[in-house]
Amino acid sequence: MDEKTKVGFDAVRERFSRYIAIDTRSDPQNSEETPSSPGQMNLARLLYQELLDMGLEAYLDEDHAYTYGRLSANRSGLPAIGFLAHLDTSPDMAGVTEKPQIFTYEGGDIRLNDEFSIEVDSFPFLNDLVGEEIITSDGTALLGADNKAGIVAIMEALDYLIAHPEIGHGDISVAFTPDEEIGHGASLLDLDRFNADFAYTMDGGPIGDFNYETFNAAGARIKIQGRNVHPGTAKHTMIHAGLIGMELHSLLPAGERPEWTDGHDGFYLLTDFNSTVEEASLEYIIRDHDSNLFREKKKLLKDIVEFLNKKYGQRLSLEIEDSYYNMLDLIRESGHVIELARKAMKELDIEISEEPIRGGTDGAQLTYRGLPCPNIFVGGYNYHGRYELVLTRGMALAADLIVKIAELNAAQ
Repeated sequence: MDEKTKVGFDAVRERFSRYIAIDTRSDPQNSEETPSSPGQMNLARLLYQELLDMGLEAYLDEDHAYTYGRLSANRSGLPAIGFLAHLDTSPDMAGVTEKPQIFTYEGGDIRLNDEFSIEVDSFPFLNDLVGEEIITSDGTALLGADNKAGIVAIMEALDYLIAHPEIGHGDISVAFTPDEEIGHGASLLDLDRFNADFAYTMDGGPIGDFNYETFNAAGARIKIQGRNVHPGTAKHTMIHAGLIGMELHSLLPAGERPEWTDGHDGFYLLTDFNSTVEEASLEYIIRDHDSNLFREKKKLLKDIVEFLNKKYGQRLSLEIEDSYYNMLDLIRESGHVIELARKAMKELDIEISEEPIRGGTDGAQLTYRGLPCPNIFVGGYNYHGRYELVLTRGMALAADLIVKIAELNAAQ
């Protein structure tokens, strides 16, 4: 497919390949530390140096890997716009791709390796991508487009604005945050240092995605104390912690699992289950766009734990911690932020898809901290696993959109 973007494909390919070669998986087992993994600091240091090499103001938080940059305004009196992406990739799978597969898609299944393919039957959206340049991993790791494609878009947009000073813009603030995938991405962002009036996360999916509605989110941890005795003498004595965990899971509504939900449906997802006879632990994430249904989901889990404690004698403990909230109500109060992005997409002839995010972004936390922050596409699909892919044009067009937003902000 012809490029038809201001930002060139060669630069996008090179930059993306450089970033995805760094292992930045967040580590939920080390979630008390920020960053939770050393690779995130490695990427943060690289980005900090690249920002300095561009001649920008830059700052690296050496304790927590937050990386800040600022392109100073060439027009006075304008609101400062921020753009953010996260450093980490999902901990669900290995996170280094040193030799990405880059090709023009001609249709059919995409072979990753001898064992795995991205199959059209499972992923019918592929039919809409014929003629696009696609990037995948070799199937042994996730690609890392979530969210290194967003980092690419931001850095390429900065490069373009620097090279084209005739494009008027106010201050452009950028930040790259750690541990978004485990819910901590925006928690330690220094809003005074970031110093933006409003912002956008570059953390969306297919071209045209524009999101300002997220889940309400919580995490739940359940510990179960069993009673183990020799199985030969276990009658009426053994209490199997793992079986209690299985019973707990069976009491949650089967239709409210991710594989049976879409749109505005919420869900429970069992993310971890470890068990012996003596002890068991379960971890869940709980999601719903509706705040009332979100509260009901948490209450149901509490009620189930209470029921099982009565049945088995106070053997279960439950901790529930909220992660982020739906930013829709607050973002509506900042309609100009939404309208600016819409106008920019229309001027670039991008077909807009305003769907709720079935997930979260740093923007949800930041909006609740007083910084309106919708989410914009980067051209990726199938995040968090080996079937992930990204369009080269998607990253380039996301960079073009950043430039257009800055330009229109100056023209208002």
